[in-house]
Amino acid sequence: MSKVLHATRALLPDGWHTDVRVTLAGGRIAAIAGDAPPLPDDERHAILLPGLGNLHSHAFQRGMAGLAERRGDSNDSFWTWREVMYRFLERMGPDDLAAIAALAYAEMLETGFTRVGEFHYLHHDPAGQAYADPAAMCAAIAQAAAETGIALTLLPVFYAHGGFGGQAPNAGQRRFITGLDSFARLRGDAAHALTALPDAVLGLAPHSLRAATPDQISALDAMAGAAPIHIHIAEQTREVDDCLAWSNLRPVEWLLRHAPVDRRWCLVHATHMTSDETRALAASGATAGLCPITEANLGDGLFPARDYTGAWGVGSDSNVLIDASEELRLYEYGQRLVHRGRNLLAPAPGTSTGAALYGGALRGGAAALGAPAGLAVGNSADLVSLDADHPCLIGRRDDALIDGWLFAGGRAVIDCVWRHGAKVVSQGRHHARDAIVRRYRAVLTGLLE
Repeated sequence: MSKVLHATRALLPDGWHTDVRVTLAGGRIAAIAGDAPPLPDDERHAILLPGLGNLHSHAFQRGMAGLAERRGDSNDSFWTWREVMYRFLERMGPDDLAAIAALAYAEMLETGFTRVGEFHYLHHDPAGQAYADPAAMCAAIAQAAAETGIALTLLPVFYAHGGFGGQAPNAGQRRFITGLDSFARLRGDAAHALTALPDAVLGLAPHSLRAATPDQISALDAMAGAAPIHIHIAEQTREVDDCLAWSNLRPVEWLLRHAPVDRRWCLVHATHMTSDETRALAASGATAGLCPITEANLGDGLFPARDYTGAWGVGSDSNVLIDASEELRLYEYGQRLVHRGRNLLAPAPGTSTGAALYGGALRGGAAALGAPAGLAVGNSADLVSLDADHPCLIGRRDDALIDGWLFAGGRAVIDCVWRHGAKVVSQGRHHARDAIVRRYRAVLTGLLE
């Protein structure tokens, strides 16, 4: 059964168009017609955009949002935050994870993210032993995606070591640890958990150069085939120093020399790079996975965006705050603070910064998550409508609408969201928000008591 959405203005791959009728059928975009007045049965909207990809998420961390904001006895950093994270997940089981992930995914949809790359490393029970179903936690992630409707690119994480050169993991990492054989079995079982989800993608992720040896990274590359491969890299200066001590190379430098990095790869953070590394990453065809809210929250530093010419996208990472517009706004604002200028990521004089940010994130998210994006025939019907009556959009047109949303309005501008042809958000609220929040409240109360 088909449905038609009519937009006064819609952003198509070749730009803005007027009076656009978008026919949805079987979860996909079946037809697009421009300069087409609405018909009586059309569902009418003012502004339609394609949904964005969230290329990096740790869904379980939504439950600890705000719990690491108390000053410690020493200088707080990513490494002290990590200890809070280890303690938070000590009791979490599959049902708990499903409830927390459902809230995170509903919030992503409410802000315009329609696909998530779940960088999933919480595999085992609290004692570090495999569940009877080794992919039970992957199945919990799939359950949350099914409940909320978000598209899922699942990235099971290989995590074997606690530091460069194959160092032994610590006790806090016991729930993450696998060998290559057990990881291959887990990934195979995870594939079964995805079968009921429309257009799900299964990739994989060596956690970092700290957590996987060179031989293991090579084996994982072969295991992935054509699927997406994601990795944390160069997030912290200590990581750079440790990598230099181990290999005499910086992290991005090492990876580009020793792994076949190409369009399948997403290098998450890549914060601390030299100019040579920045150019080499752009030339590789890989996507830089940027998480400005989390990177600010953890004090990571700033990606060299002004000098980077390659593919990039944004993710919500620790999910301390979930808002697609905020990720893009902070990406630009970080550069403004460093370089003391404005509109630094717009490509040319007279062009819109917001449109450049949105377009870059759309393309990079699609590349990194292994699924096409955009309002085009054959693509999944993943759409976002904006509230034309919101004050920040008054008197705006086309790219200025995106500028108003990203820089002046935020998530309050989102009206409706469709995922695979189903409307999952109306008037800015996910259709199952109340039930999801009730379950989340019960789970979190139990975990934190």
